[in-house]
Amino acid sequence: MDVKAARRFEDNKWDRSVFNRLGARAGQAVNGNICHFYSVGRCNRKPCRFVHAGPSSPSVNHKFSKQLHKEQPMKSPSYNIRKNVWVSTESEDRIRKTRKCNGPKNSLASSTGSGESGDKSCTLKTEKICEDKNTPKYNGTQNPLASSAGNGESGDKSITQKTEKICEYWVSGDCVKGDNCQFLHSWFRGDGFTLLAKLDGHKKPVSGIALPLGSNKLYTGSSDGIARIWDCHTGQCTSVINLGAEVGCLICEGPWVFIGMPDVIKAWNIESSAEFSIDGPAGQVYCMVVSDEMLFAGAQDGNILAWKGSSETENPFQLTASLKGHIRPVTCIAVGGKRLYSGSMDNTIRVWDIETLQSVMTLDGHTDAVMSLLCWDQYLLSCSLDGTIKVWFATDEEGNLDVAYTHKEEHGVLQLHGLNDPDGKPVLLCACNDSSVHLYELPSFIERGRIFAKSEVRAIQIGPDNLFFTGDGTGMLGVWKLLAKPCEEAS
Repeated sequence: MDVKAARRFEDNKWDRSVFNRLGARAGQAVNGNICHFYSVGRCNRKPCRFVHAGPSSPSVNHKFSKQLHKEQPMKSPSYNIRKNVWVSTESEDRIRKTRKCNGPKNSLASSTGSGESGDKSCTLKTEKICEDKNTPKYNGTQNPLASSAGNGESGDKSITQKTEKICEYWVSGDCVKGDNCQFLHSWFRGDGFTLLAKLDGHKKPVSGIALPLGSNKLYTGSSDGIARIWDCHTGQCTSVINLGAEVGCLICEGPWVFIGMPDVIKAWNIESSAEFSIDGPAGQVYCMVVSDEMLFAGAQDGNILAWKGSSETENPFQLTASLKGHIRPVTCIAVGGKRLYSGSMDNTIRVWDIETLQSVMTLDGHTDAVMSLLCWDQYLLSCSLDGTIKVWFATDEEGNLDVAYTHKEEHGVLQLHGLNDPDGKPVLLCACNDSSVHLYELPSFIERGRIFAKSEVRAIQIGPDNLFFTGDGTGMLGVWKLLAKPCEEAS
């Protein structure tokens, strides 16, 4: 036995020299017969054949001592070594309260550490997401879409941060991640509305939706050059009409369906099946509205053309005026009272007198293209690619308009439409270019819910009985119904 012990010590000359240097550095008496493992606090032999003399443990600053970590927890205030504030001293939920490490940042810190120090100076971080910085909030509340499920990998599970984007694999039925997917597996969130149907047929963005009063047919147009007619009872497409050119907009008025196209407007009478071509526009027709027995159309050249209806059978639409003022394409028009409002890519809104067809004022509140206008009671609502919705209000008897309120969005706003829910509360539909539609309660702009699409929603249409329709950039149509908002339970 003595021979084995002596040979073991002789073979460990490198460890002995290391120990000698450590002992000399600490001012300890060094003797070749002193147990090396005892001097560093790691000898577990009882009895040990080497001398256990001198200090029984090294300085508390020796960071490689596992025994020291076992006897002295990291959270103890009497622990002498420099405190590592990357280590959470409370529960995992409070890890976000730690701010910095007294030493240099550990760039190798893993997000799956167990909290044991081992031979590392900084204990590894947990993978819990800091709610203060990374969790999106809506109306001051935590994002309900944030899942507490793991990321689908083995080992420790983390919070999967849901992004407000539809999972393409879920849409096609091929997503295998389930609740662990970072993308959405739902077409909407919120209460007070529901999805009735998804209609798939168009191959390019839907640019117009119309539901003629008293008809059981839904008319849609797309930049794929196709107009489709859908049966409202079955949701099936009953007719496909190849127009041969991109559809810029589509509206209906009475028995007429108007389709705006490059340099022309197609007019169909759904009762008599009569069809007419209305010439006059220069470039693509982006928007139309009917008021006071006149059809107004905004075109790519910046002009607004007005046609008066007549009783002539060969040409029932007579061009009466061309409203000039915008220097870039007219993107939207709306009628409120005795005024016509037009928005343009020149960032302005022009106000026209319908009786005289003269411009009476120009509104310069937006810093990017004006995309949609909505007249609601005595207010004018406008939205723009600058990411704002502005509420305009007449400030004097002459009808001069000023901005009463500005609502900011993170993304550009493409469409505005409004309707009342079954309780009579006004709800604003706001389509943004992040492929979502926000539902806001007015006048507070409290978010009621959100609709998600595979691409930007470029067309919205209000129907009867609290129905509304959306068309996105992939050609998908959504049929929705607005419900009464659930009563809040008494706390």
